[in-house]
Amino acid sequence: MKFNLKDLGIEQVNNGASTGETWLETHGDETKSYSPIDGSVIGTVKNATLGDYEHLMNKAQEAYLKWRIVPAPKRGEVVRQIGEALRKKKAELGYLVSLEMGKIYEEGLGEVQEMIDICEFAVGQSRLLNGATMHSERPFHRMYDQYHPIGIVGIITSFNFPVAVWGWNSMLAAIAGDVVIWKPSSKTPLCAIAIQKVIAEALRKNNVPEGVFNMIIAKSSVLGDNFAADKRIPLISVTGSTNVGRKVAQIVGKRLGKTILELGGNNAVIISKHASLEMTLQSVVFGSVGTCGQRCTSTRRLIVDELVYDEVKERLVAAYQSISERIGDPLEKDTLVGPLVDETAVDNFLHAISEVQKEGGKLIFGGTRLEGSKYPSGNYVMPAIVEAENHFKTVQEETFAPLVYLIRYKTIEEAIHLNNDVPQGLSSCIFTENLVEAEKFLSETGSDCGIANVNLGTSGAEIGGAFGGEKDTGGGRESGSDAWKAYMRRQTNTINFSGETALAQGITFDF
Repeated sequence: MKFNLKDLGIEQVNNGASTGETWLETHGDETKSYSPIDGSVIGTVKNATLGDYEHLMNKAQEAYLKWRIVPAPKRGEVVRQIGEALRKKKAELGYLVSLEMGKIYEEGLGEVQEMIDICEFAVGQSRLLNGATMHSERPFHRMYDQYHPIGIVGIITSFNFPVAVWGWNSMLAAIAGDVVIWKPSSKTPLCAIAIQKVIAEALRKNNVPEGVFNMIIAKSSVLGDNFAADKRIPLISVTGSTNVGRKVAQIVGKRLGKTILELGGNNAVIISKHASLEMTLQSVVFGSVGTCGQRCTSTRRLIVDELVYDEVKERLVAAYQSISERIGDPLEKDTLVGPLVDETAVDNFLHAISEVQKEGGKLIFGGTRLEGSKYPSGNYVMPAIVEAENHFKTVQEETFAPLVYLIRYKTIEEAIHLNNDVPQGLSSCIFTENLVEAEKFLSETGSDCGIANVNLGTSGAEIGGAFGGEKDTGGGRESGSDAWKAYMRRQTNTINFSGETALAQGITFDF
C-alpha cells in the first residue's frame, strides 16, 4: 500500500511554521523524518526560529480579537468543514500516520477517524456552551454564570497520536473562540504539516483569520521552556511523559497559567474468576500489544485471580505466539503489530525487561529485538510477558512498549489495592460477571483512575467521554463530556434590577 504524499502537500523539504493558509519561509536547522518501518527518510523539515515564533504569536494575538466575536455556532460550522476535509483525506492521512509513527494502517485510519469524530462532537457543542442561572439571596436580583474565550492555547502533542490529540484540543478551543499554537512532536512533524495543508481550504472558504490555527516545528532548544513560560499563552495542553508534564506544569504554574496535562499511564486489568475469559483475552491482547504498546492507555499490568491465573497465563502465551507471526510492516494488511518508534524506545524496552528480572520477575514470553529482512529498521520487538510483583520498581514505572506484567491476587479488595498502588492513574478496568465486584470497582473505594471500565479494556477511549487521569497522569481532561470548559474562562454575573442597593449576607453600610 502506498499513497503519494504530495497529495497531502508534503514535499521533500518542508517549511516548519504556518498561521493557517499561509506558510512561513523558515530558515532553522533541518530535521529529517525517518520512518520506523524501515529507517528511510520520508521528508525534511526546516525548523522554525524564535523570529518565526514571534511572527506566529503576533498573528495569533491579532486573530483572537476577531475570532472571539464570531458567534460560536459559526465557529462550529468552520469546524464541521474541517471535519469534512479530514474525511476526504482519511486514507492518505492514515497512511502517513502509519508511515511516520509506525502503528498499523488500520489504527492510523482509526486515529484520523478520531479527528473527524471530535469535529462532529464540537459542532454540536458550539451551540451548548452553557452557563447556569442561580437564585440570588437578594430580591429582584438575577445571578448567572457564563463562559468566555480564554485566548491563545498552546498545544504540545506526542508522537504516539500525532494528529488525534491535536483534534481533541484544537476543535474544542476553536468553538470556544480561542486560537491555537500547535507544537507537534519532532518525531512526527510531517503529520502536522499534512493536517495544516488539508484544513487550509476550509479556512480559506470561511475567511478564517490567519493566526487561528497555527503550527510550529522547532527544536526544544529553540522553543521549549520559553514556550511554556510565555505569559501571552493563558493555557497550555501537554501530552507526554510525566517528567515532561511535571516540568511544563512547574514553569506554567510559576506564572499562574493554566495547564491540561495528559501524561503517563500504568494501566491495569483486573481479571476476576467470574470473568468471561474469551472476551477478556481479546481485549487484553489488543490493549497490551496494539500500537506496539505505545498508547497512554496501553495495558501494562494484568491483576489475575489466583483461581484462574494459570489458565489466563497459558491462554495469553498462546495468543502471543499466534501474534508473533504477524509482527512486521504496519502497512501490510495482515500485520497486527508494527515497530516501536525508534531505537531509544527499543533500548528502553530491553532495559526494563533486564531490570525487572533482576528484581525477581520471570520472563515467560518474548522480550527480544527482532532481526532479519522482515524487520529492516531494527525497531521491531517481540512483545513480552513477565510474571512480577506490583511493588517492583520497574513495574511501578511506565515502559512505553509492549511489556505486560502478570500479578496474582486473592480478594477483590486486594486487586483494587494493587490497581491503585502505582504513581499513575489513567485507565483501568475489571473483567467480571459479578455485579458486586463491578460496583466495588466503580465505587469511591474502587479504582482511583480517570477511566474505569467494566468488561472493556484499558485502551481505546471514545471521544464522547472526558479523557485523562489522576495522580502522575496530571489531572487534565480532553475531548468529550464537559472538557470544553477548560478552554474558556468562567464569569459570574449578578444584575440588580431592584432600584436599591442590597449587600450580600444582609450587611448594612449606611453613611
